[in-house]
Amino acid sequence: MIVGIDHFVLTVASLEATCGFYQRVLGFERIDTPGRPTALAFGNQKINVHEVRRTFEPKAKVPTPGSGDFCLITERPLDEIRARLDANGVVLELGPVERIGARGPMMSVYFRDPDDNLVEVSEYRS
Repeated sequence: MIVGIDHFVLTVASLEATCGFYQRVLGFERIDTPGRPTALAFGNQKINVHEVRRTFEPKAKVPTPGSGDFCLITERPLDEIRARLDANGVVLELGPVERIGARGPMMSVYFRDPDDNLVEVSEYRS
């Protein structure tokens, strides 16, 4: 029935801080459309970004900055991701560590965004 994820929503304290972080650190593209949530696009997916007290309907019952915990997949070597994190002053919370993802074994690193959401970036083993 379900074949993938189109987007998910993060509620954040500062739209500018969050968008700047994901653009700078992970290379996401910011998309601003009047009357719609700001989006951060990557691959064939996106994250819609709602600033606290400026959310869009419908929304989560209690939208709260810092409650996100998600995994992103990279096709780049994880060492390249680690170098980019380091170059941007992003502290690793954990990793690299072995994990089992939806498609099998992978290596992951964990870090936090400006709202303290837990971000996991993983590279599937070939």
